[in-house]
Amino acid sequence: MLMEHKEYYLTIADTLLVLGQRLSEWCGHGPAIEEDIALSNVALDYIGQATSLYKEIALKENLGKSEDDYAFLRDAWEYRNALIVEITNGDYAKTIARQFVFSTWYYHFLEALEKSNDTFLQGFAQKSIKEVRYHFQHSRDWILRMGGGTEESHRRLQNALNEMWEFTGELMTNSAHEMEAIAKGIGVDNVALKETFDRIVTAVFQEANVSAPADVWMQKGGKEGKHSEHLGFILAEMQFLQRAYPNSKW
Repeated sequence: MLMEHKEYYLTIADTLLVLGQRLSEWCGHGPAIEEDIALSNVALDYIGQATSLYKEIALKENLGKSEDDYAFLRDAWEYRNALIVEITNGDYAKTIARQFVFSTWYYHFLEALEKSNDTFLQGFAQKSIKEVRYHFQHSRDWILRMGGGTEESHRRLQNALNEMWEFTGELMTNSAHEMEAIAKGIGVDNVALKETFDRIVTAVFQEANVSAPADVWMQKGGKEGKHSEHLGFILAEMQFLQRAYPNSKW
């Protein structure tokens, strides 16, 4: 059974799953024990949200699959995540810079998704936004702390923004399957979120005394399955057990 707007569901789910996997790499390596726990919790939030979307896809397709099939048994070109979530963590400043940018966009994405004609996505947004509000506050506080901290923390934060900014633009674009979902009143127009995103990000950066690079060529293609080499390494690690021992159960 073909599921209408499956690709739209996958765009959200894959983005959350890959970012959750990336953030989980900090477990045991955080700069302080509180941060080790904080980022691990954020990672679990994203993986939990992705799981609920995969479960809904499995339910609607009714092909005898589970959420694990969508997470572990697809190849890189079948993933629809935005490129920004698959780039390497780098140092803590780069991870926080990515997290702030992503959670700023994602919070307002969920606000708009609460108005979706799709009752499942509407409920998903209402539940998830409570978690994402904390993600935004946590990353914003760290941006301000790093920007207003030592010369070293400020330098690392600015370098992080310079390095990863080219991946931010894709969040405020609409792929073909996103446009289809928008036309049906199901999806969110990411382009319409850009003004709010720019306003909030600019205000926080000004307070932190850092800035985003101007006139940067924005990378895109992740939502169409065109990924960087990094995704292959993530999936190789994430999917190894299920691929090596099919249908294994704990």
